[in-house]
Amino acid sequence: MPHDIDINDYDYELPEERIAKYPLPQRDASKLLVYRDGKPQHRIFSELPEELPGGSLLVFNNTRVIHARLKFVLPSGRPLEILCLEPLAPLDYQQNLSSQGIVQWKCMVGGNRKWKSGEISTTIDTASGPVQLTATREERLDGPFRIAFSWDDAKISFGELLAAGGIIPLPPYLNRDSESSDQDRYQTVYAKPEGSVAAPTAGLHFTENVFEALDTKGVQRAFVTLHVGAGTFKPVTTDRLAEHDMHRESIFVQKTLVDQLVETLQAESPVIPVGTTSMRTLESLYWLGARLVREEDIPEAGFTIGQWEPYAYDASTYPSASVVMEALQAYMNDHQLDILEGFTQLLIAPGYPSRLVSGLITNFHQPRSTLLLLIASLISDQWKPIYTYAMENDFRFLSYGDSSLLWRSV
Repeated sequence: MPHDIDINDYDYELPEERIAKYPLPQRDASKLLVYRDGKPQHRIFSELPEELPGGSLLVFNNTRVIHARLKFVLPSGRPLEILCLEPLAPLDYQQNLSSQGIVQWKCMVGGNRKWKSGEISTTIDTASGPVQLTATREERLDGPFRIAFSWDDAKISFGELLAAGGIIPLPPYLNRDSESSDQDRYQTVYAKPEGSVAAPTAGLHFTENVFEALDTKGVQRAFVTLHVGAGTFKPVTTDRLAEHDMHRESIFVQKTLVDQLVETLQAESPVIPVGTTSMRTLESLYWLGARLVREEDIPEAGFTIGQWEPYAYDASTYPSASVVMEALQAYMNDHQLDILEGFTQLLIAPGYPSRLVSGLITNFHQPRSTLLLLIASLISDQWKPIYTYAMENDFRFLSYGDSSLLWRSV
């Protein structure tokens, strides 16, 4: 059981010089490690379509990174930074970012001990002129804070203020400030709904040329939305995985994706998520549908897939992916739903049997991370020789690094 995993078994040495601090000038020029039938090989990402069979379904996370870092100055003159993690009121991302009144967010506060009480303000230059943004610390939420934001121009939305005055929140392991080039390169070319504080980096390599080649090959594509939280960088600090609290993230799944999944699974074609967030969303979708197969209700107010939910059942009783997706498709048809909204805390680790996916496109991840555990769940202990191969062949690691196509171990 994953509860008993010792995180020390998922450690490796990652020299600082192997972390890609900047992306390559051309997105699809990154290296591509292809793992199939126990053997790694070295390709270039632009050659990805040659590695995928026609009829495959690629599933992308189309979330867009928001300018979530806001800088303030305390009355004492000391700087203070607020990182917006997820909306609290309004709870809906779109409603919150389009709001022209007071909003509340769960936030990390850099230098919070300097901020004893009261309001702090900063001036943001917008296309309509300067706007004063005020932050009020409401309460502590087991680490982060509840922060209320208000501003003095009712014609401006909170999303517009973030876009004008906020900063792209680069991963902490890059150890550098964001630059103008990151405004474009730390977003996928297909990013749409705003809400993430970290990019779904497996998608950063895709270009229009790669998409055209995929279309020619007959590879299908679909999209999910999982707004990536800062918890994606949270290390596993406990030795036993049972003591790790998995972070929660918002997911949005459209009916069109469910329809595509049903069609792909019925044709017995591969389903391949682009990135760990897409895989986490797909596998969460399976467990949501499994509830329907077990004749359990789905809350109308939104669902939550728990951290350990899959491990509570005997694997021999798992319904097939086709049966589950057909049940979910019927549920959405019966209830005339175009979209499913909810949260996932799903922890995918060795011992987890992937239900929907045949492979995964992903970058190379930090040691002792839940992302590395997800990789190991797909390809077992082969993650070690694969990462050794990547080290020996000068692959670049982490968010701006190179890519891999990993086919599931049978």
